[in-house]
Amino acid sequence: MKVLVTGGLGAVGSPLVEELESRGHDVWVADLPWSERDKYYRVDVSKYRQLARIFDDQDFDYVYHLAAEFGRKNGEDFYETMWKSNAIGTKNMLRLQQQHDFRMIFSSSSEVYGDYDGVMDEPVPLEEGNIRQLNDYAISKWVNEQQILNATDRHDTETVRVRLFNTYGPGETYSEYRSVVCKFCYHALHDIPYHVYEDHHRSFTYVGDTVQTLANIVDNFQPGNVYNISSTDYRDIKELSDIVLDYLDMTDDKVEYRGTEPHNTLNKKASIENAKRDLHHDPSTTLEEGIPETIEWMIDYYDI
Repeated sequence: MKVLVTGGLGAVGSPLVEELESRGHDVWVADLPWSERDKYYRVDVSKYRQLARIFDDQDFDYVYHLAAEFGRKNGEDFYETMWKSNAIGTKNMLRLQQQHDFRMIFSSSSEVYGDYDGVMDEPVPLEEGNIRQLNDYAISKWVNEQQILNATDRHDTETVRVRLFNTYGPGETYSEYRSVVCKFCYHALHDIPYHVYEDHHRSFTYVGDTVQTLANIVDNFQPGNVYNISSTDYRDIKELSDIVLDYLDMTDDKVEYRGTEPHNTLNKKASIENAKRDLHHDPSTTLEEGIPETIEWMIDYYDI
């Protein structure tokens, strides 16, 4: 298969590209940074003409659309860029899908479940009328899913949506806008104070497990379906911090415990039965296994 991965230089996109190539697919990458990679297009997905030239040059069977601005705080601090990349970028991709008839896998987020406090199975956001997304990033992902559903109704485009839950692991470089796992590991390694919101729980999913399942979609594509890509490793945030500190043989002297974080979902526990059934999803990596892999990658990357 000939496959395009937008955001293919990112923390999920890069290992996904490697996995797809290892399976014999002809993989091209589109992303914003400069790259010397073969089969690469430098593109801002919010710019229609930049995207359109890719499809003028190449015909793709599948497009993984991962390119987006990431994170709640990032979505607040840089909301103009976030809305352009996420909402307009996806609209551009849908227009091109209508013209070029490729199948798309869209990377959504667990954030679409908003303030829902039960087990998050895929129909919840449409069936529960009182769901409220709690930040601009979450709203943008739900807007994208609605755009996709409308495009399918109007133009018979074929898309699978995947909602990623707290994916972490090697390859995620630090910034204040990155995942909680990335921030805890980086801060601990550099002996920088950090805070922990004890009341929150998450289903932490190792990137290797996520990527295996994403790569399976091209061979198990069912148009219109939506899948939670999550683990069963459901932990509170203090447990995560403790695992990081234990691995580094550190105390929590520089950790501040705060309780509840405003404007953030308390609990994210996913149903993954659909992904297991259709995509052979097997999230077998625990935090006790994934955190050391993440820390050792950071030690090497930052030359600590």
